[in-house]
Amino acid sequence: MARTSPAPSQPEPPIEKRLWKVATLSGMASYLDAALIVSIGVNLAIYRDAYDMGVWMAGAISAIVTICIAVGSLVGGRLADVFGRRRLYNLDILCYAVGAIIITLAPDDITLLVGVLLAGLAAGADLPTSLAVVSDASPDHARGRLIAFTQVMWMLGIIVVVFAGFALSDTGMLGARLITAHLAVAALVTWHLRSRLELATGPDPEQDQVSAERPAEQSVALKNVWTRAALVPMLATFAFYVTWGLGANTMGQFTTYLLVTVSGASQSMATGINLACLPIGLLLTLAFVRIADGPRRDRMFYIATVLQIAAFAIGTLTLGAIVGFLVFYVLYQLSYPFAGEANYKVWSQLTLPADTRGTTQGITYAVSRGVFAGVAFVTPALLDRSPSLLLWVITGCMVLSAFAGVYIVRVLVPRASPAATAPADLKVAQT
Repeated sequence: MARTSPAPSQPEPPIEKRLWKVATLSGMASYLDAALIVSIGVNLAIYRDAYDMGVWMAGAISAIVTICIAVGSLVGGRLADVFGRRRLYNLDILCYAVGAIIITLAPDDITLLVGVLLAGLAAGADLPTSLAVVSDASPDHARGRLIAFTQVMWMLGIIVVVFAGFALSDTGMLGARLITAHLAVAALVTWHLRSRLELATGPDPEQDQVSAERPAEQSVALKNVWTRAALVPMLATFAFYVTWGLGANTMGQFTTYLLVTVSGASQSMATGINLACLPIGLLLTLAFVRIADGPRRDRMFYIATVLQIAAFAIGTLTLGAIVGFLVFYVLYQLSYPFAGEANYKVWSQLTLPADTRGTTQGITYAVSRGVFAGVAFVTPALLDRSPSLLLWVITGCMVLSAFAGVYIVRVLVPRASPAATAPADLKVAQT
Protein backbone atom coordinates (compact mmCIF):
# COMPACT_ATOMS: atom_id res chain seq x y z
CA MET A 1 0.00 0.00 0.00
CA ALA A 2 1.23 3.48 -0.76
CA ARG A 3 2.56 5.45 2.15
CA THR A 4 0.13 8.27 1.42
CA SER A 5 -2.94 6.05 1.36
CA PRO A 6 -5.29 6.48 4.29
CA ALA A 7 -6.35 3.45 6.26
CA PRO A 8 -9.16 1.55 4.55
CA SER A 9 -11.54 2.21 7.43
CA GLN A 10 -11.07 5.97 7.24
CA PRO A 11 -12.82 8.18 4.68
CA GLU A 12 -10.58 10.24 2.45
CA PRO A 13 -10.25 13.77 3.88
CA PRO A 14 -11.99 16.41 1.77
CA ILE A 15 -9.89 18.69 -0.41
CA GLU A 16 -10.19 22.44 -0.01
CA LYS A 17 -11.61 24.41 -2.94
CA ARG A 18 -8.45 26.49 -3.28
CA LEU A 19 -6.46 23.31 -3.99
CA TRP A 20 -8.93 22.27 -6.69
CA LYS A 21 -8.34 25.71 -8.23
CA VAL A 22 -4.60 25.04 -8.38
CA ALA A 23 -5.24 21.61 -9.91
CA THR A 24 -7.61 23.06 -12.51
CA LEU A 25 -5.31 25.90 -13.58
CA SER A 26 -2.35 23.51 -13.69
CA GLY A 27 -4.43 20.91 -15.49
CA MET A 28 -4.94 23.40 -18.30
CA ALA A 29 -1.39 22.44 -19.36
CA SER A 30 -2.69 18.94 -20.09
CA TYR A 31 -5.85 20.31 -21.71
CA LEU A 32 -3.92 22.60 -24.03
CA ASP A 33 -1.29 19.95 -24.81
CA ALA A 34 -3.90 17.41 -25.92
CA ALA A 35 -6.02 20.03 -27.68
CA LEU A 36 -3.05 21.34 -29.68
CA ILE A 37 -2.06 17.89 -30.95
CA VAL A 38 -5.63 16.91 -31.82
CA SER A 39 -6.45 20.27 -33.43
CA ILE A 40 -3.48 19.99 -35.79
CA GLY A 41 -4.64 16.52 -36.77
CA VAL A 42 -8.25 17.62 -37.23
CA ASN A 43 -7.31 20.72 -39.25
CA LEU A 44 -4.36 19.36 -41.24
CA ALA A 45 -6.32 18.55 -44.41
CA ILE A 46 -7.89 22.02 -44.30
CA TYR A 47 -4.49 23.68 -43.89
CA ARG A 48 -3.09 21.60 -46.75
CA ASP A 49 -5.78 22.81 -49.14
CA ALA A 50 -5.94 26.42 -47.92
CA TYR A 51 -2.17 26.98 -48.01
CA ASP A 52 -1.50 24.68 -50.98
CA MET A 53 0.96 22.71 -48.88
CA GLY A 54 3.23 20.04 -50.23
CA VAL A 55 3.19 16.64 -48.58
CA TRP A 56 6.50 17.30 -46.86
CA MET A 57 5.29 20.50 -45.22
CA ALA A 58 2.10 18.77 -44.03
CA GLY A 59 4.19 15.95 -42.57
CA ALA A 60 6.62 18.40 -40.99
CA ILE A 61 3.85 20.27 -39.19
CA SER A 62 2.44 17.02 -37.79
CA ALA A 63 5.83 15.79 -36.59
CA ILE A 64 6.99 19.15 -35.24
CA VAL A 65 4.10 19.35 -32.76
CA THR A 66 5.25 16.22 -30.96
CA ILE A 67 8.95 17.05 -31.27
CA CYS A 68 8.47 20.56 -29.86
CA ILE A 69 6.45 19.26 -26.92
CA ALA A 70 9.28 16.81 -26.19
CA VAL A 71 11.97 19.52 -26.38
CA GLY A 72 9.83 21.93 -24.36
CA SER A 73 9.36 19.33 -21.60
CA LEU A 74 13.08 18.69 -21.37
CA VAL A 75 14.13 22.33 -21.28
CA GLY A 76 11.10 23.73 -19.43
CA GLY A 77 11.26 21.25 -16.56
CA ARG A 78 14.90 22.10 -15.95
CA LEU A 79 14.35 25.86 -16.18
CA ALA A 80 11.49 25.62 -13.71
CA ASP A 81 13.73 23.92 -11.14
CA VAL A 82 16.51 26.46 -11.66
CA PHE A 83 14.69 29.78 -12.00
CA GLY A 84 11.53 29.07 -10.01
CA ARG A 85 8.40 27.16 -10.90
CA ARG A 86 6.10 30.11 -10.34
CA ARG A 87 7.97 32.20 -12.92
CA LEU A 88 7.84 29.48 -15.60
CA TYR A 89 4.28 28.60 -14.60
CA ASN A 90 3.06 31.99 -15.81
CA LEU A 91 5.46 32.48 -18.74
CA ASP A 92 4.78 29.09 -20.39
CA ILE A 93 1.06 29.64 -20.73
CA LEU A 94 1.49 33.17 -22.11
CA CYS A 95 3.88 31.91 -24.80
CA TYR A 96 1.37 29.20 -25.68
CA ALA A 97 -1.33 31.85 -26.14
CA VAL A 98 0.90 33.82 -28.50
CA GLY A 99 1.60 30.66 -30.51
CA ALA A 100 -2.11 29.80 -30.73
CA ILE A 101 -2.89 33.33 -31.93
CA ILE A 102 -0.25 33.02 -34.67
CA ILE A 103 -1.74 29.67 -35.76
CA THR A 104 -5.23 31.16 -35.83
CA LEU A 105 -4.29 34.19 -37.92
CA ALA A 106 -1.60 32.54 -40.08
CA PRO A 107 -1.85 33.73 -43.71
CA ASP A 108 0.49 31.04 -45.04
CA ASP A 109 2.11 27.75 -44.14
CA ILE A 110 5.41 29.28 -42.94
CA THR A 111 3.59 31.47 -40.40
CA LEU A 112 1.55 28.45 -39.35
CA LEU A 113 4.77 26.53 -38.76
CA VAL A 114 6.12 29.34 -36.55
CA GLY A 115 2.95 29.27 -34.45
CA VAL A 116 3.13 25.49 -34.10
CA LEU A 117 6.77 25.72 -33.01
CA LEU A 118 6.04 28.31 -30.31
CA ALA A 119 2.85 26.68 -29.01
CA GLY A 120 4.45 23.21 -29.00
CA LEU A 121 7.53 24.33 -27.07
CA ALA A 122 5.39 26.21 -24.55
CA ALA A 123 2.97 23.30 -24.11
CA GLY A 124 5.85 20.93 -23.46
CA ALA A 125 7.49 23.27 -20.96
CA ASP A 126 4.25 23.71 -19.06
CA LEU A 127 3.59 19.99 -18.55
CA PRO A 128 6.30 19.11 -15.97
CA THR A 129 6.16 22.58 -14.44
CA SER A 130 2.42 22.51 -13.80
CA LEU A 131 2.53 18.98 -12.35
CA ALA A 132 5.31 20.03 -9.99
CA VAL A 133 3.28 23.08 -8.92
CA VAL A 134 0.28 20.89 -8.07
CA SER A 135 2.45 18.43 -6.17
CA ASP A 136 4.23 21.17 -4.24
CA ALA A 137 0.94 22.78 -3.23
CA SER A 138 -0.76 19.54 -2.19
CA PRO A 139 -0.91 17.93 1.25
CA ASP A 140 -0.01 14.23 1.37
CA HIS A 141 -3.60 13.04 1.74
CA ALA A 142 -4.75 14.86 -1.43
CA ARG A 143 -1.75 14.71 -3.77
CA GLY A 144 -2.94 11.71 -5.78
CA ARG A 145 -6.41 13.09 -6.45
CA LEU A 146 -5.17 16.53 -7.41
CA ILE A 147 -2.51 15.17 -9.77
CA ALA A 148 -4.98 12.68 -11.27
CA PHE A 149 -7.41 15.53 -11.97
CA THR A 150 -4.95 16.92 -14.54
CA GLN A 151 -5.61 13.77 -16.56
CA VAL A 152 -9.31 14.64 -16.61
CA MET A 153 -8.34 17.96 -18.16
CA TRP A 154 -6.26 16.10 -20.76
CA MET A 155 -9.31 14.03 -21.71
CA LEU A 156 -11.43 17.17 -21.94
CA GLY A 157 -8.93 18.71 -24.35
CA ILE A 158 -9.34 15.77 -26.71
CA ILE A 159 -13.12 15.61 -26.41
CA VAL A 160 -13.71 19.33 -26.95
CA VAL A 161 -11.55 19.50 -30.09
CA VAL A 162 -12.89 16.25 -31.59
CA PHE A 163 -16.49 17.31 -31.13
CA ALA A 164 -15.72 20.85 -32.34
CA GLY A 165 -14.03 19.40 -35.41
CA PHE A 166 -17.04 17.18 -36.05
CA ALA A 167 -19.50 20.07 -35.63
CA LEU A 168 -17.44 22.45 -37.79
CA SER A 169 -16.40 19.90 -40.41
CA ASP A 170 -18.27 21.69 -43.21
CA THR A 171 -17.01 25.21 -42.45
CA GLY A 172 -13.50 24.85 -43.86
CA MET A 173 -10.86 27.36 -42.79
CA LEU A 174 -13.33 29.28 -40.62
CA GLY A 175 -13.88 26.21 -38.49
CA ALA A 176 -10.14 25.55 -38.26
CA ARG A 177 -9.55 29.11 -37.08
CA LEU A 178 -12.36 28.87 -34.49
CA ILE A 179 -10.85 25.71 -33.02
CA THR A 180 -7.40 27.22 -32.58
CA ALA A 181 -8.86 30.56 -31.45
CA HIS A 182 -10.50 28.73 -28.56
CA LEU A 183 -7.02 27.50 -27.55
CA ALA A 184 -5.70 31.06 -27.53
CA VAL A 185 -8.63 32.32 -25.45
CA ALA A 186 -8.34 29.43 -22.99
CA ALA A 187 -4.60 30.05 -22.60
CA LEU A 188 -5.04 33.79 -22.01
CA VAL A 189 -7.77 33.24 -19.41
CA THR A 190 -5.59 30.64 -17.70
CA TRP A 191 -2.60 33.01 -17.70
CA HIS A 192 -4.72 35.75 -16.11
CA LEU A 193 -6.02 33.44 -13.39
CA ARG A 194 -2.60 31.91 -12.73
CA SER A 195 -1.06 35.35 -12.32
CA ARG A 196 -3.59 36.05 -9.57
CA LEU A 197 -3.11 32.70 -7.85
CA GLU A 198 -1.61 33.13 -4.41
CA LEU A 199 1.28 30.71 -4.09
CA ALA A 200 3.55 31.23 -1.10
CA THR A 201 7.10 29.92 -0.95
CA GLY A 202 7.77 28.15 2.31
CA PRO A 203 8.19 30.52 5.24
CA ASP A 204 9.50 33.30 3.02
CA PRO A 205 7.27 34.28 0.06
CA GLU A 206 10.09 36.31 -1.45
CA GLN A 207 11.99 33.12 -2.21
CA ASP A 208 9.61 32.48 -5.10
CA GLN A 209 10.90 35.62 -6.79
CA VAL A 210 14.55 34.60 -6.75
CA SER A 211 16.68 35.44 -9.70
CA ALA A 212 18.76 32.91 -11.56
CA GLU A 213 20.79 30.58 -9.37
CA ARG A 214 24.55 30.94 -9.23
CA PRO A 215 26.36 28.54 -11.58
CA ALA A 216 27.69 26.44 -8.70
CA GLU A 217 24.21 25.99 -7.29
CA GLN A 218 22.89 25.04 -10.70
CA SER A 219 25.58 22.40 -11.01
CA VAL A 220 24.72 20.89 -7.64
CA ALA A 221 21.02 20.83 -8.51
CA LEU A 222 21.72 19.10 -11.83
CA LYS A 223 23.87 16.50 -10.07
CA ASN A 224 20.91 15.70 -7.86
CA VAL A 225 19.11 14.31 -10.88
CA TRP A 226 21.71 11.53 -11.18
CA THR A 227 21.54 10.36 -7.57
CA ARG A 228 19.92 7.01 -6.77
CA ALA A 229 16.99 8.77 -5.07
CA ALA A 230 16.06 10.51 -8.32
CA LEU A 231 17.44 8.15 -10.97
CA VAL A 232 15.68 4.95 -9.89
CA PRO A 233 12.13 6.38 -9.84
CA MET A 234 12.86 8.40 -12.99
CA LEU A 235 13.91 5.28 -14.89
CA ALA A 236 11.03 3.22 -13.51
CA THR A 237 8.35 5.77 -14.36
CA PHE A 238 9.95 6.31 -17.75
CA ALA A 239 9.92 2.56 -18.45
CA PHE A 240 6.22 2.42 -17.58
CA TYR A 241 5.24 5.53 -19.53
CA VAL A 242 7.20 4.84 -22.70
CA THR A 243 6.04 1.21 -23.04
CA TRP A 244 2.42 1.99 -22.19
CA GLY A 245 2.47 5.14 -24.31
CA LEU A 246 3.60 3.32 -27.45
CA GLY A 247 0.27 1.50 -27.46
CA ALA A 248 -1.77 4.49 -26.37
CA ASN A 249 -0.16 6.82 -28.90
CA THR A 250 -0.68 4.33 -31.71
CA MET A 251 -4.34 3.92 -30.79
CA GLY A 252 -4.81 7.66 -30.46
CA GLN A 253 -3.36 8.44 -33.87
CA PHE A 254 -4.24 5.36 -35.91
CA THR A 255 -7.52 3.90 -34.60
CA THR A 256 -9.51 5.29 -37.51
CA TYR A 257 -6.77 4.26 -39.94
CA LEU A 258 -6.80 0.70 -38.55
CA LEU A 259 -10.56 0.40 -38.74
CA VAL A 260 -10.73 1.66 -42.32
CA THR A 261 -7.66 0.03 -43.86
CA VAL A 262 -7.46 -3.23 -41.89
CA SER A 263 -10.98 -3.98 -40.61
CA GLY A 264 -12.82 -2.59 -43.63
CA ALA A 265 -15.02 -0.14 -41.71
CA SER A 266 -16.33 3.02 -43.35
CA GLN A 267 -14.89 6.40 -42.40
CA SER A 268 -18.16 7.41 -40.71
CA MET A 269 -18.30 4.17 -38.70
CA ALA A 270 -14.69 4.56 -37.59
CA THR A 271 -15.27 8.18 -36.53
CA GLY A 272 -18.47 7.21 -34.72
CA ILE A 273 -16.69 4.50 -32.72
CA ASN A 274 -14.07 7.02 -31.60
CA LEU A 275 -16.66 9.60 -30.60
CA ALA A 276 -18.79 7.06 -28.72
CA CYS A 277 -15.86 5.81 -26.65
CA LEU A 278 -14.43 9.17 -25.59
CA PRO A 279 -17.04 9.80 -22.84
CA ILE A 280 -16.25 6.35 -21.39
CA GLY A 281 -12.63 7.34 -20.94
CA LEU A 282 -13.61 10.64 -19.33
CA LEU A 283 -16.00 9.07 -16.82
CA LEU A 284 -13.53 6.38 -15.81
CA THR A 285 -10.74 8.96 -15.45
CA LEU A 286 -13.02 10.81 -13.03
CA ALA A 287 -13.46 7.51 -11.19
CA PHE A 288 -9.66 7.19 -10.97
CA VAL A 289 -9.48 10.64 -9.37
CA ARG A 290 -11.74 9.42 -6.56
CA ILE A 291 -9.44 6.51 -5.69
CA ALA A 292 -6.07 8.13 -6.47
CA ASP A 293 -5.10 8.61 -2.80
CA GLY A 294 -6.32 5.26 -1.51
CA PRO A 295 -5.28 1.61 -1.66
CA ARG A 296 -7.81 0.94 -4.44
CA ARG A 297 -5.61 2.92 -6.84
CA ASP A 298 -2.97 0.20 -6.90
CA ARG A 299 -5.43 -2.69 -6.63
CA MET A 300 -7.25 -1.41 -9.68
CA PHE A 301 -3.95 -1.12 -11.51
CA TYR A 302 -3.37 -4.86 -11.21
CA ILE A 303 -6.81 -5.62 -12.64
CA ALA A 304 -6.66 -2.96 -15.36
CA THR A 305 -3.18 -3.81 -16.60
CA VAL A 306 -4.16 -7.47 -17.10
CA LEU A 307 -7.33 -6.36 -18.88
CA GLN A 308 -5.29 -4.03 -21.07
CA ILE A 309 -2.90 -6.80 -22.13
CA ALA A 310 -5.87 -9.06 -22.88
CA ALA A 311 -7.45 -6.28 -24.97
CA PHE A 312 -4.41 -5.93 -27.25
CA ALA A 313 -4.04 -9.70 -27.52
CA ILE A 314 -7.69 -9.99 -28.60
CA GLY A 315 -7.22 -7.18 -31.10
CA THR A 316 -4.21 -8.95 -32.57
CA LEU A 317 -5.81 -12.40 -32.73
CA THR A 318 -9.01 -11.08 -34.34
CA LEU A 319 -7.24 -8.69 -36.72
CA GLY A 320 -9.46 -7.72 -39.64
CA ALA A 321 -12.78 -8.49 -37.90
CA ILE A 322 -14.78 -5.42 -36.88
CA VAL A 323 -16.47 -7.28 -34.01
CA GLY A 324 -13.10 -8.35 -32.64
CA PHE A 325 -11.79 -4.81 -32.92
CA LEU A 326 -14.84 -3.48 -31.05
CA VAL A 327 -14.26 -5.94 -28.21
CA PHE A 328 -10.62 -4.90 -28.08
CA TYR A 329 -11.40 -1.20 -28.14
CA VAL A 330 -14.06 -1.37 -25.44
CA LEU A 331 -11.74 -3.36 -23.15
CA TYR A 332 -8.99 -0.84 -23.80
CA GLN A 333 -11.28 2.08 -22.94
CA LEU A 334 -12.31 0.36 -19.70
CA SER A 335 -8.74 -0.34 -18.62
CA TYR A 336 -6.43 2.53 -19.57
CA PRO A 337 -7.81 5.11 -17.07
CA PHE A 338 -6.63 2.81 -14.24
CA ALA A 339 -3.37 1.62 -15.85
CA GLY A 340 -2.09 4.49 -17.95
CA GLU A 341 -0.85 8.08 -17.97
CA ALA A 342 -2.77 9.04 -14.84
CA ASN A 343 -0.82 6.42 -12.88
CA TYR A 344 2.43 7.74 -14.34
CA LYS A 345 1.61 11.27 -13.21
CA VAL A 346 0.68 10.21 -9.67
CA TRP A 347 3.59 7.81 -9.24
CA SER A 348 6.07 10.41 -10.50
CA GLN A 349 4.98 12.95 -7.92
CA LEU A 350 4.98 10.37 -5.10
CA THR A 351 8.43 8.93 -5.81
CA LEU A 352 10.57 11.67 -7.38
CA PRO A 353 12.53 14.01 -5.04
CA ALA A 354 10.82 17.37 -4.67
CA ASP A 355 13.79 19.53 -5.69
CA THR A 356 14.19 17.87 -9.10
CA ARG A 357 10.58 17.00 -10.00
CA GLY A 358 10.47 19.45 -12.90
CA THR A 359 13.79 18.30 -14.38
CA THR A 360 13.25 14.55 -13.95
CA GLN A 361 9.68 14.49 -15.19
CA GLY A 362 10.66 16.78 -18.03
CA ILE A 363 13.28 14.21 -19.08
CA THR A 364 10.81 11.30 -19.00
CA TYR A 365 8.20 13.31 -20.91
CA ALA A 366 10.72 14.47 -23.50
CA VAL A 367 12.34 11.14 -24.26
CA SER A 368 8.99 9.34 -24.31
CA ARG A 369 7.40 11.86 -26.69
CA GLY A 370 10.46 11.59 -28.93
CA VAL A 371 10.04 7.82 -29.07
CA PHE A 372 6.32 8.21 -29.81
CA ALA A 373 7.07 10.60 -32.68
CA GLY A 374 9.60 8.20 -34.20
CA VAL A 375 7.27 5.22 -33.96
CA ALA A 376 4.34 7.20 -35.38
CA PHE A 377 6.49 8.13 -38.39
CA VAL A 378 6.97 4.45 -39.35
CA THR A 379 3.60 3.08 -38.16
CA PRO A 380 1.77 3.46 -41.51
CA ALA A 381 4.55 1.53 -43.24
CA LEU A 382 4.46 -1.18 -40.56
CA LEU A 383 0.70 -1.45 -40.88
CA ASP A 384 1.05 -1.85 -44.62
CA ARG A 385 3.70 -4.55 -44.23
CA SER A 386 2.28 -6.56 -41.31
CA PRO A 387 -0.50 -5.21 -39.04
CA SER A 388 -0.37 -8.32 -36.86
CA LEU A 389 3.37 -7.89 -36.20
CA LEU A 390 2.83 -4.29 -35.12
CA LEU A 391 0.00 -5.22 -32.76
CA TRP A 392 1.99 -8.12 -31.25
CA VAL A 393 4.86 -5.70 -30.58
CA ILE A 394 2.44 -3.32 -28.88
CA THR A 395 1.02 -6.21 -26.84
CA GLY A 396 4.56 -6.98 -25.71
CA CYS A 397 5.02 -3.32 -24.74
CA MET A 398 1.89 -3.54 -22.60
CA VAL A 399 3.37 -6.57 -20.81
CA LEU A 400 6.57 -4.61 -20.12
CA SER A 401 4.56 -1.64 -18.82
CA ALA A 402 2.75 -4.00 -16.45
CA PHE A 403 6.06 -5.24 -15.00
CA ALA A 404 7.32 -1.66 -14.59
CA GLY A 405 4.06 -0.64 -12.89
CA VAL A 406 4.16 -3.57 -10.48
CA TYR A 407 7.74 -2.63 -9.51
CA ILE A 408 6.67 0.96 -8.85
CA VAL A 409 3.65 -0.12 -6.79
CA ARG A 410 5.40 -2.79 -4.75
CA VAL A 411 8.84 -1.20 -4.28
CA LEU A 412 9.06 2.52 -5.01
CA VAL A 413 5.81 3.96 -3.69
CA PRO A 414 5.99 2.21 -0.29
CA ARG A 415 9.61 3.31 0.09
CA ALA A 416 8.96 6.94 -0.84
CA SER A 417 10.56 9.05 1.85
CA PRO A 418 8.86 12.12 3.37
CA ALA A 419 11.31 14.26 1.41
CA ALA A 420 10.05 12.83 -1.83
CA THR A 421 6.48 13.81 -1.22
CA ALA A 422 6.83 17.02 0.75
CA PRO A 423 6.22 20.34 -1.02
CA ALA A 424 9.48 21.76 -2.31
CA ASP A 425 8.98 25.45 -2.97
CA LEU A 426 5.33 26.27 -3.55
CA LYS A 427 2.36 26.24 -1.24
CA VAL A 428 -1.12 27.61 -1.64
CA ALA A 429 -1.33 30.80 0.35
CA GLN A 430 -3.86 30.69 3.13
CA THR A 431 -6.82 32.97 2.58
